[in-house]
Amino acid sequence: MSKRFDGKVAVVTGGAQGIGFATAERMAQEGACVVVADRAEEATAAAVDRLRSAGGDAHAAIADLEQCEGAAGLYQNVTKRFGRVDVAVHNVGGTIWAKPYWEYTPEEIVAEVNRSLWPTLWSCHAVLPHMLKAGSGSIVNIGSVATRGVNRVPYAAAKGGVVALTAALSLELESSGVRINCVAPGGVNVTRVTPRNPAPPTEADKVGFARVMEQTLRDTPMGRFGEPEELAAAICFFASDEASYVTGQTLFVAGGGIG
Repeated sequence: MSKRFDGKVAVVTGGAQGIGFATAERMAQEGACVVVADRAEEATAAAVDRLRSAGGDAHAAIADLEQCEGAAGLYQNVTKRFGRVDVAVHNVGGTIWAKPYWEYTPEEIVAEVNRSLWPTLWSCHAVLPHMLKAGSGSIVNIGSVATRGVNRVPYAAAKGGVVALTAALSLELESSGVRINCVAPGGVNVTRVTPRNPAPPTEADKVGFARVMEQTLRDTPMGRFGEPEELAAAICFFASDEASYVTGQTLFVAGGGIG
């Protein structure tokens, strides 16, 4: 495997599982010093142990990225410890509930936006001063094809915001040396070690998520879900110097589906 990230410090938020872990794993294999940032302590420790067991240079960072202070503290600590941050993959997010929009409570709508928009907004806000000072860096935000998905309006709105902030920020960064792009996954086969909703699913929840799965497969021309490693490949391309002339873009890695 190539060593595109040799000597680079990479932060992967939501890196304890799923797409985040697959990305951290590949970056570690390609030579990065990887900081796995998550708020689930046990899962984060287990992820770092797996990466180190495979010979990777991996470190844990526990942070609540739904809060401004959590994101600011994460990047302050990373730059204090390692001197810089070269790559930032902002992966925190995910649907909590699946049902028609009018059935969401106001509290649930807020929770969905808190989960899938604020962590990326705060993380970009926190990492940019460090990258701008260095005059270089690559940010990859994780969007979703769910911007055109059923039973997930608050999540869709949040991920639409991720796509918009990526495009808008790329214009502000101009010739700063910092690039920012977005990868938008379709349906992905992931095992959740930390549930997004701790409450047991109701029958209505099961019906709602079944509808989501049905629509996702129907709108995926390749007719299957992706694997986390397939998403990691696209993320690592954007993050690497191979994409040195690419910024402000959203790439749908979704078996032909588009958001």
